[in-house]
Amino acid sequence: MDVPALRDADPVELYTCADAYDRLADEFTAHARSWQDTVHARVRDSGWTGGAAERAEDALSATTARLGAARTELDLVGPVLREGAEAFLLAQSQLRQALTEAAGHGGTVADDGSVSWPPPPAADRHDPDAALLTAAGRDLRRRITRALADADRADRAVADRLRRFADLTRTGPAPALAAAERARSATAHVLGADQPLTLGMPAPGTAPAETAAWWRRLTDAGRERLLDRHPELLGNLDGLPAAVRDAANRRTLPRLIARLDGTLPRTPREQDLLDGFRRIQDRLRAEDAAGGGPVLLLALAEEGQGRAALSFGDPDTADDVAVYVPGLGTRLGDVGGKDGDRAKTLLAAARAADPARSTASVTWLGYDAPQLESAGPDALAVAGTTRAEQGGAGYQRFLQGLRAGRAGAPAHLTALGHSYGSLTVGLAAQRPGGIPADEIVLVGSPGTGAQRAADLRADPGHVWVGAAEHDPVTRLPGRAAAGRAGLGAGAGLLLANPAAVAAGAAAARSVAAADPGELWFGQDPASREFGARRFAVEDGDWQHAHSDYWGRDSGGAGGSSLDSLGAIVSGHGERVPRQSPR
Repeated sequence: MDVPALRDADPVELYTCADAYDRLADEFTAHARSWQDTVHARVRDSGWTGGAAERAEDALSATTARLGAARTELDLVGPVLREGAEAFLLAQSQLRQALTEAAGHGGTVADDGSVSWPPPPAADRHDPDAALLTAAGRDLRRRITRALADADRADRAVADRLRRFADLTRTGPAPALAAAERARSATAHVLGADQPLTLGMPAPGTAPAETAAWWRRLTDAGRERLLDRHPELLGNLDGLPAAVRDAANRRTLPRLIARLDGTLPRTPREQDLLDGFRRIQDRLRAEDAAGGGPVLLLALAEEGQGRAALSFGDPDTADDVAVYVPGLGTRLGDVGGKDGDRAKTLLAAARAADPARSTASVTWLGYDAPQLESAGPDALAVAGTTRAEQGGAGYQRFLQGLRAGRAGAPAHLTALGHSYGSLTVGLAAQRPGGIPADEIVLVGSPGTGAQRAADLRADPGHVWVGAAEHDPVTRLPGRAAAGRAGLGAGAGLLLANPAAVAAGAAAARSVAAADPGELWFGQDPASREFGARRFAVEDGDWQHAHSDYWGRDSGGAGGSSLDSLGAIVSGHGERVPRQSPR
């Protein structure tokens, strides 16, 4: 089995064959019963005796047994073909997902499953993303190899079972019937008990609305079987109901932890993933024990630095939904830690702003946030947009999935980005089709890649900006100004480590003053030219202002920025204290 054979196969045809065998089995069953009732039974009950009668009975009994064995065999062919189709579709889905990811990173997959990348430019050879690609290549090769092996194993199992059925026709009546009955009891395990019902499962990249429609077409039994046998295929499917994603990811989480825990020795990345998944598991247990409302795990994956989305409240039933994207330095475990705390704090603020409305507040980490460990290449990587662009595509699908998976009227949806996460939100909003958000909130933003709020495909009156005067990230000069001042890539280092800016704050201000409306990633969202609504935020200090937007003491004279965020999320923007644009 090679990549083209599995990628281009049409396993759905096996279902057509299975249906045909089912019809044949039904017709043959009627024929066998007619034989038994109109021929065998009549002779047996006729009162005929003697040697000839005994020999006739023996011959008729043998024919009846053969017909019974053949009927049983035909009954088994359809289920075996369906099990085979399910196994092939699963393997094909896993292969196509890996191929899509490889293509998204610029990789090439050979027919044998090997993965190769184009050599990076000389300037990017020390970029940490290059190391991530190397690790991603190994992971993709492993997944492709497993998918091909699963398809080959299923192919051999189906062929072997069908060959055995054919062999039964060459045995005597009694052995044939006994063998067929044994095969009947084992049919459910022909290809392994863990093969799910994957007929028509959406391919990677399918629009969330189409995924939602596919899910609704499934029978209840089909949904339960998928969830029970392969939850890892459902937990990250944008467009599924939130409760389904949560149930799937809660089943997947302990399996990921167990696998990583049993991997020795572990790479630093594997250790980070293990620590992060454990922290998320601990947070879920604590929240469940507290009983303060539903907490749903809406995304979970090992990709890159790890993926997770945690919702406080049910986004499928809430009146208001906020989806927060964290930025600089965010690790997987922070979803269960400080960023989970921020989502929960925002939930409380929105409820306080309007107790009559229900709210769901989500922390979404669906991309590799730049890290802050050193002044090395990984810290400087924040000066680029690659991670935000990749994250923006995923964030757009996630928001579209929340809308598609929800029954009834859509929620009032707020897209919230902090720091580099605001760039991710901004780039998502500028993608074709935009994001289905009623409000866009940018706090501690280094720019969004847009020059005007209208570029975010949103009403500027519903684009909100919180920018503390002493937040260094909101003061990082534009690339041109930084270049003229000789900062160059060093500006990216300042952005990657805002705490280090305190000592050089005066220099940063002087460079920014040369072009006050332009930040590292485009127009300053807090500027008059950008055209968004700036809400009041306390000036803060250079060391802490970048992280203080969720504090009760972080507002201006009109109240806290957290209160303002709560009012925006609950649909009460008219209550928000304003601050003059820069």
